[in-house]
Formats: sequence, C-alpha cells, structure tokens
Amino acid sequence: MIPFNVPPYTGKEIEYMREAVENQKICGDGPFTAKCSEWIEKKTGTAKCLLTTSCTHATEMAALLADIREGDEVILPSYTFVSTADAFVLRGATPVFVDIRPDTMNIDETLIEDAITERTKVIVPVHYAGVGCEMDAIMDIAARHGLMVVEDAAQGIMASYKGRALGTFGDFGCFSFHETKNFSMGEGGALLIRDEKYIENAEIFREKGTDRSKFYRGQVDKYRWQNYGSSYLPSDMNAAYLYAQLELADEITAARLARWNQYKELLTPLAEEGRIELPYVPDYCEHNGHMFYIKTKDLQERTELIGFLKEKGVLSVFHYVPLHSAPAGIKYGRFHGEDKYTTKESERLVRLPMFYTLTADQTEYIAEQVRAFYR
Repeated sequence: MIPFNVPPYTGKEIEYMREAVENQKICGDGPFTAKCSEWIEKKTGTAKCLLTTSCTHATEMAALLADIREGDEVILPSYTFVSTADAFVLRGATPVFVDIRPDTMNIDETLIEDAITERTKVIVPVHYAGVGCEMDAIMDIAARHGLMVVEDAAQGIMASYKGRALGTFGDFGCFSFHETKNFSMGEGGALLIRDEKYIENAEIFREKGTDRSKFYRGQVDKYRWQNYGSSYLPSDMNAAYLYAQLELADEITAARLARWNQYKELLTPLAEEGRIELPYVPDYCEHNGHMFYIKTKDLQERTELIGFLKEKGVLSVFHYVPLHSAPAGIKYGRFHGEDKYTTKESERLVRLPMFYTLTADQTEYIAEQVRAFYR
C-alpha cells in the first residue's frame, strides 16, 4: 500500500533531540525553539514568530490578541479545518461562512464585503493547499472597514503571494507543523506577528498569563501573573525534531514540487479530455507542493475512485466536510449568501498521496491507476 502520508524525516531529528536532552532544557523556549523561531522570522520577514503546541493554539492566541469577545463575528470559509472556527467560537464569536472560489478552493474575496456587519471583527482567509488567497483585495476590505486579518496558513509555509510569504499579510499568521504538513514536529505550530506592539501580550498569553519571558531575558527580577493565558509552549525536544527539517526546507520543498509537477504532467491528458480537473495556481502565487488533488465528476465517482485506488494499493482521501453543514457549525455559526461551490466542490475533491519521500516511480504508478480507473 502506498500511504497517503509519511511524516517528513531527514535523519538528524534524533541527534538534535538527544542534544536537547543533554542541554537539560527540554521544556518550552529552549535553544531549538529559538532556532526554529529565528529561522521562520528570517525566512518570512515577520516581526516575530512564536512557536506553539499546534496551529490550533496559534489561532487561539490570535483570537486573544484580536480581543475577540462574545457577540463578535468572524468571516471565514466553510471549507476549512475545524480549528479555524474553534479558536473564535471559544471566545464567544459567531463564525460567518462565505462561499469559496471553485478554482483555488480559497475564500471568494468578492463575497466578503457583503457579509460584514457592525459586529464583524476579523477576516480569516485560509490558504488552501499552500495557494495564496487574494490578499490584496482582502487587506483592502479589512482596511476600509477597520477589521483585523488572521491568516490560516496552516498549509502555507514556504509559499507566497506576489513574492511575499503567506502568513505575513494579516495582523497574525498561523502555521502548522502537524505530521501531515511539509515540516513536522508531530504536533506543533507557530504564530506570526506583523506588528511589534502585540509581542509582549502574545508572550504573556503564551506563558500562562505571566511575564516569564521577560524574566528569562533579565528584564524583570521576578515573573508574575499579568493576564489570562494558557500553556502554548512546545517542548524543546519537539522543536529539535522540527529544526532538522527546517535546515533542509528548500530540499524538502523541491522534492514535493517535483512530485506535484509530475502528477500534473501525467494527469493533464485526462483533464484535457474533461474527465477530471486539476489544481489551479495563479501565476502570482508560488505554492509549496503541500498537496495534489483532482476533482471528479461528482460524489459517487469520487467514492468509486477512492475504492478503486485502494484495491490497487494506493491510499487516497477526501478532505474537509464543510463546517456550516456540521452540527457545531449549525449551532455556532451561519452561512452568508449562497452555497454555490463549497459543498459541490468539496464532494468532488480527492487528495492523492503526497510526502517528502514519495518516489517518481510511485507517483507514476498512482497516476497510471487514476488513468486506469477512467479507462
């Protein structure tokens, strides 16, 4: 069986984790945490990066920093992972879902403005498959209406929109280092902060509501409880695991893009025949090879294709069930406008295996089985 995902591994992870243990600093904010944060800051140009225990927690921190309160509204796509909405629902906000674009599967920027009310506080674009949302338009809408922007860039590290790193446009950006992502620490994430004025509060929220970060830097003689907060710090052993991959980030990204491009080349004839649709990447977006998907005719055909591929030793999967149709989405949120594409397109999408060590031969075999299904 060719698995859908194999967590990335470079060979130095165990060595670095051993080094973290020998440093006798395995809790949060150790040497490897600092190295990872500095690497991300340099690579993206963000003012500050704080490593977190998950992208979910990074988004929760963004909601805290945006001062989300009960009764506020947040605009986001329904086609996303539950964490995108959870972070704001936990603060008492109402997620307002709008439709997606069928080409990129990203939020339709032309529908955002109509969903804004006097209670709207934040826009949350989700960069699906590492392909950037239309950030120029979204940032213009946010500026004209005095709204904050929190980028869900869980799949977006090493990707860019018009030459600028995803996660650095909005007030806050959120990365994921889950085992299914391009770089992994098992469970983990990062919060990117654009404006330095939020850094101190972010550190307090991340350190259980204390100013312990300032204490460790020698800026105060003792740390005290300053505000509400939680424990969002990952172990330095997890950061050590991640850093081994960040050192080879260009190599890992190149390998994924090679397989992505191979899929596209091999499956283009089927697309030209109108049997399937392939991912669309605008010319001004640079993606990171996070995933390769195809779209079938409908839900029934997708189900049959997934079953066929499994019989042939290939594990493929579908993706999100739209949040607005889920029990919690119905309870806590609402869909604004018409669901013209969200449900329809989500039911057609199939994700093919994509991971760092996927080989050219495996990719060719997978593509051949897709072609065989349609033959």
